[in-house]
Amino acid sequence: MTTKKLSRKTARKSGVRIVAIGGGTGLSTLLRGLKHYVARRRADLPKFPISDLAAVVTVTDDGGSSGRLRRDYAVLPPGDIRNCLVALSKDEALLGRLFQYRFESGRGLRGHSFGNLFLTALSHVTGDFAEAVRLSAQVLAIRGRIFPSTIENVSLKAVMADGSVVCGETRIAKSKKIVRRLELVPRRVRPLPEVLDAIAKADVIILGPGSLYSSVIPNLLVEGVSEAIAESGAARIYIANLMTQPGETQGLSLADHIRSIFHHARHKIIDWVIVNRQPVSEAVARRYHLSGAEPLFAEAGELQRMGLRCVFDDLLAEHGVVRHDSERLTRLLIEEFVKRTPARN
Repeated sequence: MTTKKLSRKTARKSGVRIVAIGGGTGLSTLLRGLKHYVARRRADLPKFPISDLAAVVTVTDDGGSSGRLRRDYAVLPPGDIRNCLVALSKDEALLGRLFQYRFESGRGLRGHSFGNLFLTALSHVTGDFAEAVRLSAQVLAIRGRIFPSTIENVSLKAVMADGSVVCGETRIAKSKKIVRRLELVPRRVRPLPEVLDAIAKADVIILGPGSLYSSVIPNLLVEGVSEAIAESGAARIYIANLMTQPGETQGLSLADHIRSIFHHARHKIIDWVIVNRQPVSEAVARRYHLSGAEPLFAEAGELQRMGLRCVFDDLLAEHGVVRHDSERLTRLLIEEFVKRTPARN
């Protein structure tokens, strides 16, 4: 593994607090690995060095089951939250499978997952989506905490490179156009206080992996979130995607991804970049190429000139699709950051 070592002290008297920010498959993959290092009690810290793991999840999804429930029941989209709950659950084998169970038939039920329906029903019973997430976390006995970035009804609007405007996360993804600027509708939405508190207390803040414009940046547009990250003394890490996305990020390099994050955040909020160096197999690369996706290009010199420190490792898992290897990614984070980062609180 080629890596520039952290220059921090290795000794810790208490566990490390981690905040992971994103959405979609990337965030749940990250959480699934990190949960095995989360301590339940202070006495567990030597063996489980993470004292707190908080996930901040985007709530702009308007497609599939989440989109239908959002339109029919005026609830925040539960899909990404559900995936994170399952990823952090103690028993993925049973309760996790139950929450991920998707109805294949039935008028009105087809296409919905049980977990989405559970979160929707619980949010109506409690009158509070954030409380529904907290109670669901108790049911699943998760190792960590999960927060929607905001509990306000928010959607996405994108100004494309050709000047056109596209509204809605699903339409933006289907437009196959390059995004110039992303906005929330409404533009000013408040974060959960717990989100800002978790960021303020964090020792490590992780952005990604995940879709640049539907998983990572939407969280940064919520009022106060980017500012809180900018003011943090934590190690601030961006986990680079493995592939570009057709249209949205087609032709963009990793440096371009980070410039877009800085532009939308209005601050330099990344210190470290974790990059996969393992090549995609020719057969899988050809299949992705047909849809307009390519391996994400990363040039270390350009990233370093931007003031970023880079860690390269073999992080690829191929099972018909390209994903980060959860175990390898977790091991890298634990060895290179968690064990080398002194807790500040």
